[in-house]
Amino acid sequence: MKAAVLFEPKKPLEICDVGVDNPGPHEVLIRTVACGVCRSDLHFVDGAYPTALPAIPGHEAAGIVEAVGSEVRTCKVGDAVVTCLSAFCGHCEFCVTGRMSLCISSDTKRAKGAPPRLTLDGEPINQMLNLSAYAEMMLVHEHACVAIDPDMPLDRAALLGCAVTTGAGAIFNASDVTPGETVCVVGCGGIGLAAVNAAKIAGAGKIIALDPVAEKRALAEKLGATHSFDAMGENVVAEVVELTRGGVHHAIEAVGREASAATAVKVLRRGGTATILGMMPLGSNVGLSALDLLGSKKLQGGLMGGNRFPVDIPRLVDFYLRGLLDLDSIIAERMPLERINHAFDELRKGDAARSVIEFA
Repeated sequence: MKAAVLFEPKKPLEICDVGVDNPGPHEVLIRTVACGVCRSDLHFVDGAYPTALPAIPGHEAAGIVEAVGSEVRTCKVGDAVVTCLSAFCGHCEFCVTGRMSLCISSDTKRAKGAPPRLTLDGEPINQMLNLSAYAEMMLVHEHACVAIDPDMPLDRAALLGCAVTTGAGAIFNASDVTPGETVCVVGCGGIGLAAVNAAKIAGAGKIIALDPVAEKRALAEKLGATHSFDAMGENVVAEVVELTRGGVHHAIEAVGREASAATAVKVLRRGGTATILGMMPLGSNVGLSALDLLGSKKLQGGLMGGNRFPVDIPRLVDFYLRGLLDLDSIIAERMPLERINHAFDELRKGDAARSVIEFA
Protein backbone atom coordinates (compact mmCIF):
# COMPACT_ATOMS: atom_id res chain seq x y z
CA MET A 1 0.00 0.00 0.00
CA LYS A 2 0.99 3.66 -0.34
CA ALA A 3 1.78 5.41 2.92
CA ALA A 4 3.39 8.67 4.08
CA VAL A 5 6.46 7.79 6.16
CA LEU A 6 8.30 10.03 8.60
CA PHE A 7 11.99 9.08 8.63
CA GLU A 8 13.43 12.12 10.42
CA PRO A 9 11.90 14.98 12.41
CA LYS A 10 11.71 18.30 10.56
CA LYS A 11 11.97 16.51 7.22
CA PRO A 12 9.13 16.08 4.68
CA LEU A 13 7.21 12.82 4.79
CA GLU A 14 7.95 10.39 1.95
CA ILE A 15 5.34 8.41 0.02
CA CYS A 16 6.48 4.77 0.11
CA ASP A 17 5.22 1.29 -0.68
CA VAL A 18 4.60 -0.24 2.74
CA GLY A 19 3.66 -3.81 3.60
CA VAL A 20 0.69 -4.50 5.88
CA ASP A 21 0.17 -7.84 7.64
CA ASN A 22 -3.03 -9.90 7.89
CA PRO A 23 -5.28 -9.25 10.90
CA GLY A 24 -4.54 -11.10 14.12
CA PRO A 25 -7.38 -12.51 16.27
CA HIS A 26 -8.44 -9.11 17.70
CA GLU A 27 -7.40 -6.93 14.77
CA VAL A 28 -9.26 -5.12 12.00
CA LEU A 29 -7.95 -4.27 8.52
CA ILE A 30 -9.49 -1.02 7.28
CA ARG A 31 -9.36 0.60 3.84
CA THR A 32 -8.74 4.25 4.63
CA VAL A 33 -11.17 6.65 2.97
CA ALA A 34 -10.24 9.94 4.66
CA CYS A 35 -7.86 11.25 7.31
CA GLY A 36 -7.80 14.68 8.92
CA VAL A 37 -4.52 16.57 9.26
CA CYS A 38 -4.17 17.30 12.97
CA ARG A 39 -1.71 19.51 14.82
CA SER A 40 -0.90 16.60 17.11
CA ASP A 41 0.80 14.89 14.16
CA LEU A 42 2.69 18.10 13.45
CA HIS A 43 4.25 18.01 16.92
CA PHE A 44 5.87 14.68 16.05
CA VAL A 45 6.74 15.67 12.47
CA ASP A 46 8.47 18.84 13.67
CA GLY A 47 10.25 17.05 16.51
CA ALA A 48 8.54 18.87 19.37
CA TYR A 49 7.44 15.51 20.79
CA PRO A 50 9.58 12.35 20.53
CA THR A 51 8.43 9.21 18.73
CA ALA A 52 10.08 6.04 17.45
CA LEU A 53 11.05 6.33 13.78
CA PRO A 54 10.53 5.51 10.98
CA ALA A 55 6.79 5.78 11.48
CA ILE A 56 3.56 6.54 9.66
CA PRO A 57 1.65 9.43 11.30
CA GLY A 58 -2.10 10.05 10.99
CA HIS A 59 -4.71 9.38 13.66
CA GLU A 60 -8.00 11.06 12.64
CA ALA A 61 -9.50 8.69 10.10
CA ALA A 62 -12.51 6.83 8.74
CA GLY A 63 -12.76 3.93 6.35
CA ILE A 64 -14.34 0.62 5.39
CA VAL A 65 -13.54 -2.71 7.06
CA GLU A 66 -11.76 -5.06 4.64
CA ALA A 67 -11.05 -8.01 6.96
CA VAL A 68 -11.37 -8.94 10.63
CA GLY A 69 -9.58 -11.35 12.95
CA SER A 70 -11.13 -14.53 14.28
CA GLU A 71 -12.13 -13.03 17.66
CA VAL A 72 -13.46 -9.66 16.48
CA ARG A 73 -17.10 -9.07 17.48
CA THR A 74 -17.44 -5.27 17.33
CA CYS A 75 -17.47 -4.83 13.54
CA LYS A 76 -17.64 -6.85 10.33
CA VAL A 77 -16.40 -6.69 6.75
CA GLY A 78 -18.07 -3.82 4.88
CA ASP A 79 -18.77 -1.71 7.97
CA ALA A 80 -18.02 2.00 7.89
CA VAL A 81 -15.80 2.79 10.87
CA VAL A 82 -14.12 5.71 12.60
CA THR A 83 -10.76 5.06 14.23
CA CYS A 84 -9.57 6.63 17.48
CA LEU A 85 -6.09 6.77 18.99
CA SER A 86 -7.64 6.04 22.41
CA ALA A 87 -7.31 2.29 21.95
CA PHE A 88 -8.45 0.62 25.18
CA CYS A 89 -7.82 -2.82 26.62
CA GLY A 90 -11.10 -3.07 28.56
CA HIS A 91 -9.71 -4.56 31.74
CA CYS A 92 -7.11 -2.21 33.29
CA GLU A 93 -7.91 0.14 36.19
CA PHE A 94 -8.60 3.07 33.85
CA CYS A 95 -10.96 1.06 31.65
CA VAL A 96 -12.98 -0.55 34.42
CA THR A 97 -13.42 2.81 36.19
CA GLY A 98 -14.78 4.44 33.04
CA ARG A 99 -11.66 6.40 32.05
CA MET A 100 -10.96 4.51 28.83
CA SER A 101 -9.14 7.42 27.18
CA LEU A 102 -6.35 7.07 29.78
CA CYS A 103 -5.65 3.41 28.96
CA ILE A 104 -2.02 2.77 27.98
CA SER A 105 -2.08 -1.03 28.15
CA SER A 106 0.19 -2.81 25.70
CA ASP A 107 -2.57 -5.38 25.14
CA THR A 108 -3.85 -3.39 22.16
CA LYS A 109 -0.48 -3.74 20.43
CA ARG A 110 1.17 -6.85 19.04
CA ALA A 111 3.17 -8.89 21.53
CA LYS A 112 6.94 -8.55 21.61
CA GLY A 113 8.43 -10.95 19.09
CA ALA A 114 5.29 -11.12 16.95
CA PRO A 115 5.47 -10.05 13.28
CA PRO A 116 5.07 -6.27 12.87
CA ARG A 117 1.83 -4.86 11.54
CA LEU A 118 3.70 -2.61 9.10
CA THR A 119 6.95 -3.12 7.20
CA LEU A 120 9.14 -1.30 4.67
CA ASP A 121 11.53 -3.46 2.64
CA GLY A 122 11.03 -6.19 5.20
CA GLU A 123 11.91 -3.97 8.18
CA PRO A 124 9.35 -2.86 10.82
CA ILE A 125 7.66 0.51 10.53
CA ASN A 126 6.43 2.02 13.79
CA GLN A 127 2.68 2.49 14.13
CA MET A 128 2.09 5.98 15.48
CA LEU A 129 -0.69 6.54 18.01
CA ASN A 130 -2.10 3.03 17.47
CA LEU A 131 -3.30 3.88 13.94
CA SER A 132 -0.86 5.21 11.29
CA ALA A 133 -3.67 6.55 9.13
CA TYR A 134 -1.72 8.37 6.40
CA ALA A 135 -1.86 5.12 4.48
CA GLU A 136 -4.23 3.34 2.13
CA MET A 137 -4.87 0.68 4.79
CA MET A 138 -4.89 0.60 8.59
CA LEU A 139 -4.36 -2.53 10.69
CA VAL A 140 -5.61 -1.79 14.20
CA HIS A 141 -6.87 -3.44 17.35
CA GLU A 142 -10.65 -3.79 17.35
CA HIS A 143 -10.77 -1.43 20.34
CA ALA A 144 -9.29 1.35 18.19
CA CYS A 145 -12.30 1.66 15.89
CA VAL A 146 -16.08 1.79 16.06
CA ALA A 147 -18.75 1.02 13.45
CA ILE A 148 -20.98 3.94 12.47
CA ASP A 149 -24.16 4.64 10.52
CA PRO A 150 -23.39 3.93 6.82
CA ASP A 151 -25.24 7.11 5.83
CA MET A 152 -22.45 9.19 7.39
CA PRO A 153 -20.10 10.80 4.81
CA LEU A 154 -16.66 9.42 5.65
CA ASP A 155 -14.68 12.58 4.89
CA ARG A 156 -16.61 14.28 7.67
CA ALA A 157 -16.68 11.20 9.87
CA ALA A 158 -12.86 11.23 9.93
CA LEU A 159 -12.90 14.45 11.97
CA LEU A 160 -14.79 12.66 14.72
CA GLY A 161 -11.73 10.50 15.42
CA CYS A 162 -9.78 13.28 17.12
CA ALA A 163 -10.76 16.94 16.71
CA VAL A 164 -14.47 16.55 17.38
CA THR A 165 -14.13 13.77 19.94
CA THR A 166 -11.65 15.95 21.85
CA GLY A 167 -13.43 19.30 21.52
CA ALA A 168 -16.94 17.98 22.05
CA GLY A 169 -15.73 15.63 24.76
CA ALA A 170 -14.30 18.58 26.67
CA ILE A 171 -17.82 20.01 26.79
CA PHE A 172 -19.86 16.84 27.30
CA ASN A 173 -17.46 14.75 29.41
CA ALA A 174 -14.55 16.64 30.94
CA SER A 175 -16.46 19.84 31.77
CA ASP A 176 -20.01 18.50 31.93
CA VAL A 177 -21.48 21.84 30.86
CA THR A 178 -24.91 22.59 32.31
CA PRO A 179 -27.46 24.42 30.11
CA GLY A 180 -27.17 28.18 30.63
CA GLU A 181 -23.56 28.14 31.84
CA THR A 182 -21.03 30.37 30.05
CA VAL A 183 -18.18 28.90 28.01
CA CYS A 184 -15.03 30.52 26.60
CA VAL A 185 -13.04 28.62 23.94
CA VAL A 186 -9.45 29.78 23.44
CA GLY A 187 -8.31 28.83 19.94
CA CYS A 188 -10.59 28.12 16.98
CA GLY A 189 -8.86 25.35 15.08
CA GLY A 190 -10.60 22.02 14.54
CA ILE A 191 -10.75 21.15 18.25
CA GLY A 192 -11.83 24.60 19.39
CA LEU A 193 -14.54 24.84 16.74
CA ALA A 194 -15.86 21.44 17.79
CA ALA A 195 -15.98 22.68 21.39
CA VAL A 196 -17.94 25.76 20.30
CA ASN A 197 -20.43 23.63 18.37
CA ALA A 198 -20.79 21.19 21.27
CA ALA A 199 -21.35 24.04 23.72
CA LYS A 200 -24.27 25.16 21.55
CA ILE A 201 -25.68 21.60 21.50
CA ALA A 202 -25.27 21.42 25.30
CA GLY A 203 -27.37 24.56 25.72
CA ALA A 204 -24.63 26.83 27.02
CA GLY A 205 -25.56 30.48 27.56
CA LYS A 206 -22.90 32.84 26.28
CA ILE A 207 -20.31 31.03 24.13
CA ILE A 208 -17.21 33.17 23.61
CA ALA A 209 -14.55 32.34 21.02
CA LEU A 210 -11.03 33.77 21.19
CA ASP A 211 -8.67 33.60 18.20
CA PRO A 212 -6.28 36.03 16.51
CA VAL A 213 -7.56 35.13 13.01
CA ALA A 214 -10.73 37.00 12.01
CA GLU A 215 -11.86 34.26 9.61
CA LYS A 216 -11.69 31.68 12.39
CA ARG A 217 -13.70 33.92 14.71
CA ALA A 218 -16.34 34.27 12.00
CA LEU A 219 -16.43 30.51 11.58
CA ALA A 220 -16.81 30.06 15.34
CA GLU A 221 -19.82 32.37 15.28
CA LYS A 222 -21.31 30.33 12.45
CA LEU A 223 -20.92 27.21 14.60
CA GLY A 224 -22.54 28.70 17.67
CA ALA A 225 -20.36 31.31 19.35
CA THR A 226 -22.46 34.20 20.64
CA HIS A 227 -19.42 36.50 20.89
CA SER A 228 -15.84 36.47 19.63
CA PHE A 229 -12.72 38.49 20.38
CA ASP A 230 -9.17 38.78 19.07
CA ALA A 231 -7.17 36.54 21.40
CA MET A 232 -4.20 38.91 21.07
CA GLY A 233 -6.24 41.95 22.06
CA GLU A 234 -4.72 43.99 24.88
CA ASN A 235 -7.91 43.94 26.98
CA VAL A 236 -9.42 40.63 25.88
CA VAL A 237 -9.54 39.11 29.38
CA ALA A 238 -11.23 42.18 30.82
CA GLU A 239 -13.72 42.19 27.95
CA VAL A 240 -14.69 38.56 28.58
CA VAL A 241 -14.99 39.10 32.33
CA GLU A 242 -17.16 42.19 31.82
CA LEU A 243 -19.36 40.49 29.22
CA THR A 244 -20.01 37.53 31.55
CA ARG A 245 -20.34 39.64 34.72
CA GLY A 246 -17.44 38.08 36.54
CA GLY A 247 -16.01 35.46 34.21
CA VAL A 248 -17.07 32.20 32.59
CA HIS A 249 -18.06 28.92 34.17
CA HIS A 250 -15.91 26.91 31.74
CA ALA A 251 -12.83 27.81 29.69
CA ILE A 252 -11.50 25.42 27.05
CA GLU A 253 -7.91 25.85 25.84
CA ALA A 254 -7.43 24.36 22.36
CA VAL A 255 -4.12 25.81 21.22
CA GLY A 256 -1.28 24.28 23.19
CA ARG A 257 0.54 27.39 24.45
CA GLU A 258 1.27 28.63 27.95
CA ALA A 259 -0.15 32.07 27.14
CA SER A 260 -3.48 30.68 25.92
CA ALA A 261 -3.72 28.41 28.96
CA ALA A 262 -3.07 31.41 31.20
CA THR A 263 -5.87 33.25 29.38
CA ALA A 264 -8.22 30.32 30.01
CA VAL A 265 -7.53 30.59 33.75
CA LYS A 266 -7.86 34.38 33.84
CA VAL A 267 -11.32 34.46 32.22
CA LEU A 268 -12.81 32.11 34.84
CA ARG A 269 -15.31 33.24 37.41
CA ARG A 270 -15.10 32.04 41.02
CA GLY A 271 -15.65 28.29 41.02
CA GLY A 272 -14.99 28.03 37.29
CA THR A 273 -13.02 25.28 35.55
CA ALA A 274 -10.32 25.59 32.88
CA THR A 275 -9.76 22.50 30.70
CA ILE A 276 -6.49 22.34 28.78
CA LEU A 277 -6.66 20.33 25.54
CA GLY A 278 -3.68 21.60 23.53
CA MET A 279 -0.32 19.79 23.37
CA MET A 280 2.05 22.34 24.88
CA PRO A 281 5.82 22.27 24.39
CA LEU A 282 7.37 19.74 26.75
CA GLY A 283 8.45 21.48 29.94
CA SER A 284 5.57 23.98 29.87
CA ASN A 285 3.71 24.79 33.08
CA VAL A 286 0.25 26.12 33.83
CA GLY A 287 -0.91 27.02 37.30
CA LEU A 288 -3.39 28.65 39.64
CA SER A 289 -2.49 31.55 41.91
CA ALA A 290 -3.29 31.66 45.60
CA LEU A 291 -6.26 33.93 44.85
CA ASP A 292 -7.46 31.51 42.16
CA LEU A 293 -7.43 28.70 44.70
CA LEU A 294 -9.22 30.82 47.28
CA GLY A 295 -11.85 31.45 44.62
CA SER A 296 -12.23 27.68 44.08
CA LYS A 297 -11.09 27.88 40.48
CA LYS A 298 -10.13 24.52 38.97
CA LEU A 299 -7.57 23.54 36.35
CA GLN A 300 -7.60 20.18 34.58
CA GLY A 301 -6.32 18.31 31.58
CA GLY A 302 -8.74 16.75 29.11
CA LEU A 303 -6.87 14.09 27.13
CA MET A 304 -8.95 13.31 24.05
CA GLY A 305 -11.91 14.97 25.75
CA GLY A 306 -12.18 12.17 28.31
CA ASN A 307 -13.95 10.17 25.61
CA ARG A 308 -15.71 6.81 25.68
CA PHE A 309 -15.43 6.69 21.92
CA PRO A 310 -17.45 3.51 21.20
CA VAL A 311 -20.42 5.39 22.69
CA ASP A 312 -19.45 8.98 21.91
CA ILE A 313 -18.67 8.69 18.20
CA PRO A 314 -21.99 7.09 17.14
CA ARG A 315 -23.76 9.84 19.11
CA LEU A 316 -21.73 12.50 17.30
CA VAL A 317 -22.65 10.86 13.99
CA ASP A 318 -26.29 11.11 15.01
CA PHE A 319 -25.84 14.80 15.88
CA TYR A 320 -24.41 15.39 12.39
CA LEU A 321 -27.14 13.48 10.58
CA ARG A 322 -29.78 15.43 12.54
CA GLY A 323 -28.20 18.75 11.57
CA LEU A 324 -26.95 19.65 15.06
CA LEU A 325 -23.22 19.13 14.50
CA ASP A 326 -21.68 21.14 11.64
CA LEU A 327 -18.67 19.27 10.28
CA ASP A 328 -18.94 20.66 6.74
CA SER A 329 -17.79 24.13 7.78
CA ILE A 330 -14.73 22.84 9.64
CA ILE A 331 -13.13 21.32 6.52
CA ALA A 332 -11.04 23.94 4.74
CA GLU A 333 -9.41 21.79 2.06
CA ARG A 334 -9.43 18.24 0.68
CA MET A 335 -6.35 16.76 -1.01
CA PRO A 336 -4.68 13.46 -1.97
CA LEU A 337 -1.99 11.76 0.13
CA GLU A 338 0.72 13.09 -2.19
CA ARG A 339 0.03 16.59 -0.84
CA ILE A 340 0.47 15.69 2.82
CA ASN A 341 3.49 17.96 3.24
CA HIS A 342 1.49 20.87 1.79
CA ALA A 343 -1.18 20.15 4.39
CA PHE A 344 1.40 20.40 7.17
CA ASP A 345 2.70 23.68 5.73
CA GLU A 346 -0.84 25.07 5.87
CA LEU A 347 -1.17 23.82 9.44
CA ARG A 348 2.03 25.63 10.42
CA LYS A 349 0.55 28.89 9.14
CA GLY A 350 -2.40 28.41 11.48
CA ASP A 351 -4.92 30.22 9.26
CA ALA A 352 -7.15 27.35 8.09
CA ALA A 353 -9.52 25.12 10.05
CA ARG A 354 -8.99 21.50 8.92
CA SER A 355 -7.44 19.81 5.91
CA VAL A 356 -8.54 16.28 5.00
CA ILE A 357 -6.53 13.70 3.06
CA GLU A 358 -8.82 11.68 0.76
CA PHE A 359 -7.97 8.28 -0.67
CA ALA A 360 -9.33 7.14 -4.04
